[in-house]
Order: sequence, then structure tokens, then C-alpha cells
Amino acid sequence: MAPSRRARYIAQSFTLNPDFMAKNRNRQRHAPAQPTPFEQARDELLQHIMRCGVIDAATEHQTEWFDDTMAYIAERFPELKEPELSELRALGGRFCEPPKARAAAESSAA
Repeated sequence: MAPSRRARYIAQSFTLNPDFMAKNRNRQRHAPAQPTPFEQARDELLQHIMRCGVIDAATEHQTEWFDDTMAYIAERFPELKEPELSELRALGGRFCEPPKARAAAESSAA
């Protein structure tokens, strides 16, 4: 059975006409940026903090742990200078602090 006149019209209307199609743009794929040594060291330090349970440790134990870990990071990332290492230590220290809202609620409850 031959297609009806309406079916042929619809088929002709919806055929792909290159003149009416959007042109493909030349999209270049960019390689993901490699993290800097500072970013790698920061990520590694924060992972060590979470893995080693430093957050729940006493302050003197945290200080000792940070001394050992920062010596290790200085050896592992020799391209980091002293200001970057001290910034990493400060970031790690802030990461180990309890949340502000929780600390305020605990002090008011006591």
C-alpha cells in the first residue's frame, strides 16, 4: 500500500536539509590543568589529617604531629618555599579547629 499524500508531505517536511541545520563549531578540547605543587601538598596534608584522626587529638599531640608531617611535606615537595609551607601549616591548623557554631553552642551550654 502506498503512503498517503499527507504522510509523503510530512516525510518531505521533516527530512534533514543541510541548509537549515546548525553548523558544527570547531570545539577544542582542553586538557585538564595539572595541580600546582602547593595544591598537591595541600590536598595530601588534608587527607593525612582526616586519615590520622588529628582533629580529635589533644593540642600538644596536634603540634607534634604537624611538626613531623610538615617536615615530611617539605621533603616530598622540595619546590615549596618557606612561606608556602607556613601557609600549609596554617591551613591545616584551621582545618583541625572545631566549627565556630558548634564551639559557640557548647560554650553557652556549659
